[in-house]
Amino acid sequence: MTIIKSKKAEEDATLIAAKLMVASARTAPKTRGVDRIVTMIITGKEKENVAKAMEQKAKQKKILTSSFNRDAENVRNSAAVLLVGVKGTVPKKPERPIDCGACGYHSCAEFIKAEKKMGEDFIGPVCMFEAMDLGIALGSVVKMASEMNIDNRLMYTIGAAVKTLDMMEADVIIGVPLSISGKNIFFDR
Repeated sequence: MTIIKSKKAEEDATLIAAKLMVASARTAPKTRGVDRIVTMIITGKEKENVAKAMEQKAKQKKILTSSFNRDAENVRNSAAVLLVGVKGTVPKKPERPIDCGACGYHSCAEFIKAEKKMGEDFIGPVCMFEAMDLGIALGSVVKMASEMNIDNRLMYTIGAAVKTLDMMEADVIIGVPLSISGKNIFFDR
C-alpha cells in the first residue's frame, strides 16, 4: 500500500488542475476561429524568478507598487502559476478584415502598418478580438479551477513581470496563481 501525505497530494492536485486549466484555455471559443492564446505553467525556481521580477517592477512603477509587492508574496505562497497570454498585434484574418476600429485605427490595414511598441507593461496596440479571446480563455481557466476547488486569482502584475523576463512569446499576459490551503490566500490581502 502506498501512502501519499496531504502536502504531496495537494501539490500533485495543483499541477493536475493547472494542466486541465491549460486544456480549458485551448478549447475556449476563439473569435473568427483563429487561436493565438499561449499558456505556460511555472513552479519552483521559475516561480521565484517571477516573484523577484514583480518586486523589481514595483520599484519602477509610479502606481500599483504595493500591488506588485503583495502579489509577489502570493506567487511565492502558491504551488504553481498558470500564465495565459495572447499574441494580439495582428488582426484576425487580415485577408477578410472587419475594420471595427476598436484598436484605434480606421482599418485592419492601418492597424497592421501601425508601429507596435512596448508600453510600461505590454506591447500594443492589440486587436480587440485577440483581447476578447484572452478574456474568454481566462474565464474558462478560472471556471475550471473553481470547479476543482483550487484557489486562484487573475493577476495583471504577474503578466507584467513575466513580460520583462521574456519567458513567454505573447503581447499581453495574465498570471493565475494556484493554491490549496485551509483559507484562500488571495483574499483578505
